[in-house]
Parts: sequence; C-alpha cells; structure tokens
Amino acid sequence: MGAAYSSWGFLQGETELWGAQSLGQPHAFSQPSPWAWVDVSQLQAASPLHPVSVWCQEAQMVVTVHRDLFGTGRLVRAADLTLGTAACPATAQNAAENVVTFVAGLHECGSTLRVTPEALIYSTSLNYSPFRAGNPVIIRTSPAVVPIECHYPRRNNVSSHAIQPTWAPFHSTLSSEQRLLFSLHLMNDDWSTQRASAVFQLGEMLHVQASVSVGNHAPLRLFVDSCVATPSPDRGSSPQYSFIDFNGCMVDGRLDDATSTFISPRPRLDVLQFAVDVFKFAGDSSSLLYITCHLKVSPASQPPDPQNKACSFHKPSGLWAPVEGTRAVCSCCETQSCGTARHSLQPHSPFHQHRGRTRRGLPLHPTVGEADVMLGPLLIHGLQQQPAAGGVPSAGGLVGLGLAAGSTVLLLAALGALAARRTHSNPV
Repeated sequence: MGAAYSSWGFLQGETELWGAQSLGQPHAFSQPSPWAWVDVSQLQAASPLHPVSVWCQEAQMVVTVHRDLFGTGRLVRAADLTLGTAACPATAQNAAENVVTFVAGLHECGSTLRVTPEALIYSTSLNYSPFRAGNPVIIRTSPAVVPIECHYPRRNNVSSHAIQPTWAPFHSTLSSEQRLLFSLHLMNDDWSTQRASAVFQLGEMLHVQASVSVGNHAPLRLFVDSCVATPSPDRGSSPQYSFIDFNGCMVDGRLDDATSTFISPRPRLDVLQFAVDVFKFAGDSSSLLYITCHLKVSPASQPPDPQNKACSFHKPSGLWAPVEGTRAVCSCCETQSCGTARHSLQPHSPFHQHRGRTRRGLPLHPTVGEADVMLGPLLIHGLQQQPAAGGVPSAGGLVGLGLAAGSTVLLLAALGALAARRTHSNPV
C-alpha cells in the first residue's frame, strides 16, 4: 500500500530505494533522521521506477512526480497535478525527463501536523484531477490521491547546523513551563500535620510552613522575603507589624521577649518553616490577625545571598545565623540594609509593637517566581477564661463572694436589732 524510505537517500537512485523496501513497512535507520511515507495504492503503477518521490528537508518537502504516473506509458498533464488541500501548482517541470517538482513549506499547501511521542508528522497529498480535453462522455484515466507524510524524530536534531542555545531570563523560563503555586499553612507543634484550630493564646508559638509546588521545574529554593501582620485582610491597613523583613531577616526574634526563628535545617528546598511567638495588637478589641508574606524562589544551584536568605537572631551569641549559607549573608540584618527592598510588603515597623498570628494559607494571584500569600484570620485570646486550681478566681467567683458577704452583713444587722428590742422590753 505504501513505502517508507530515508529522504536523505533520495538522490542515490529511486530504483535502489524502492526495490529494497517492502510496501507499507516503516524504514529503520541506525541514525534517526527525517523520512517520508508515500501511499501509491491508487496508482497501481507497473513502472520499475516509483512515480512519486519525496525528500523531507529541514523546513520544507520536495515532491518529484514522474508524468508516467500509472506506469502505462501514457503521460499525464503537469497542470492536472496539485499538492495538498490548497491545490498548490508545480514549481518546476523537466520536459526532458518528464518529471514535475513541487517545493512547499511544511506548513504550506494545507498540510497538517500530527504529534506523537516519537515524531512530528506533516501530512499532505499529491492530487491528480484529469481534465477532459476530448469527449466529455468518456474518461481514460481516473482521479487519484497519493497521501504523503514527512516524519521528523522529536529526540534528535534534524538540522545540519550547530545548535546555538539562547538563554532566557529565569522568570521567563518559569513562565513558559508552568506557573508556581505558593502556600502558607499553620502546623502543629511537631510539624507533622496541619493545625486544625486558628485560635491561639498569648504565650503560645505559631508554627508556619511555607511551600511552593515546583512541578517539572529544575530544583528551586524557597525564601520568605517578608511578612506583615494586620488586624484586617487589607495588608495596607493600620496598625501593622513586620516580623520578617529585609529579604528574609526574622526581625521579631531580635526582641527581648521573643524567641521567633526560622527552623533549620529545611525539610526540603521547596519548603521553609518558621516559628513566631503569638502576639496581638494593643487596644484592638477584635483580637484578629491576618498575615501576608511575600514568598519567592531562586535556582537551587544558586547559593544564598543578602537578597535570598533566611536569617534568625541567636541571642546567646548576639549574632544572626542563616538556615543555609555563610553568616556573611545575614550581616545586613543588623544594619537593616540588604540591598533592594522592592519585595518588602511594608516599611519595617518599630520593634516594640505587640504580637499575634494567622491561619490556613491561600495564594493571592501567584506570579511566576514570587507571590504574596495571606494566612488568616487568627483569633488571639489574652487571659485564660478559666482559673487554674488554687489560682485567681474568675470574675463570676468574685461576684458570688460579694453577694455572700452582703447577705452576712444584713443577717447580723437583723439579729442585732432583734436583741436590742428584747433588752428594751425586759429590763434587768
């Protein structure tokens, strides 16, 4: 029904090519290269030379047709031959050899593309539509369609030219492959599962896990660039408190009453964990907190630097320590000058503001390479509502004691009045 052969061997002689093939069987090559498949079942050609030959080139196909199309010795008219659904005419004709040549781009003349795991397959057809020049009542030849395919291996370079790589910027490369998904989650104290409750007491620790889904990307390293807490979902609202700032400095851990820190080592490069002492805003009656963090990634092969780091303050030594990298990357946390601050969500707030934290993470319009992610709302309680054994009584208990004391005073007063009356009526 058809034949397959190496397009690069086309010029070596059609007789050899077609004589060595069994019709309808694909050709095997020691070195993968473009090859053509032609179905000549409608032609029933008897000629030893195949009437249709195809050469699959880099960006085009060359189709050569012998005018003895059916092998009967009767030549067809060149004008009756066209290529593809667009009916492109022949581009050249050799009268001496009785051949017609078509040259067309892979996407021209109505050709179609099919993609398989192994190859790109461009399909078209050679069309023969005879013109009835004689008696219109009779015909001497039938129309014919010859399907043609050019196969290009997907795993090899089919160009004879050297490959010149073009390096795209990091963000562009990520965008072309997949959009990253950043997230924040509240975790339980041992980091094994997500925390079910978003209610906290002052004095507890908030355990937060930041992560990014990397998919098929090259390995990436996640950083928490900055985090700001607000009493409402609007990250620009007031008051606000930045507890991570300056491209990854845990500034909250610098306070005397805090132990906030990044957790080292990381569980994975695409995950970063940190613990923060629970706080709330002074004078805020709602006791709600929302946390918005700016997360970003860098190539895993790129070492941490002052703009890509995770640094905690180590109180015993009075020094900043990184989760990874050298201490030099954290030196700017002390001077609060870590280069460009374009990723910082808000200007760093004074260290003396009060504390509190947030809940399940949901991404806000993640962009490739970096994103703002909100966690919240968190409900922060101040004092315990129930007293501990032997502790200070509750407000309800104090009211009860007051009522009991009042009743005792009234009873004593009544007894005194009764005794005085009896004394007055029965003098000694």
